Amino acid sequence: MKGHWMGRAALAAGLGLLAGQALAADLEERMAPSEATVDFAAQSPWQIRVRGLGVITNDSGSVNGIPGSDLSYTDTVIPELDISYFFTDNIAAELILGTTYANVHADGAIEGLGKVGKAWLLPPTVTLQYHFTDFGAFKPYVGAGVNYSLFYEQSGSGRFSNLDIENKVGAALQVGFDYMLDDHWGVNFDVKKIFLEPKWKVDFDGAPLTGKAKLNPWLVGAGVTYRF
Repeated sequence: MKGHWMGRAALAAGLGLLAGQALAADLEERMAPSEATVDFAAQSPWQIRVRGLGVITNDSGSVNGIPGSDLSYTDTVIPELDISYFFTDNIAAELILGTTYANVHADGAIEGLGKVGKAWLLPPTVTLQYHFTDFGAFKPYVGAGVNYSLFYEQSGSGRFSNLDIENKVGAALQVGFDYMLDDHWGVNFDVKKIFLEPKWKVDFDGAPLTGKAKLNPWLVGAGVTYRF
């Protein structure tokens, strides 16, 4: 009799323990925020990146009326800031800010004329991006947009004077990725192609020259990502 009572007690205790564990698990599941809630609360739509940027120009151009004339330009490395806003997990807009300069050299049939001059360039660029979200911490993206290049602090060199390069609107294409180290910090690699062919004019020994500078630079950058 005592054995039966003890067996029933043990069975009841076991059932009670299982019920308690099930209740605790159910309460924990109900109290835990959903994954969507965690993501929404943790992530702001704003993101910034700070990059080191290589500006690699296409050495091509021309002087009107001089067959075989060409131009070449110096490549530069500059700091760059971009600001992104995510409309959804996949769609974002990016604004890049930075400034660089280019030394312009005569080339081709006019190579002997040497350095034409120097100009600074402010090229704010806005792209609309699509971000792929199926690869965990690895987040690749592609983008396309518009660039407006503003030339300033322009000066001729040697026998060249009054260098003037027109401001120009051009298209921009982009591909890159972020690799997120946690919810906020990551590393970034980014490549952009800017289509930029402004007209220019300069005086050579007082005589006016005109032409087109086919810069069409590649912008290759790497840096740090911060998602607010």
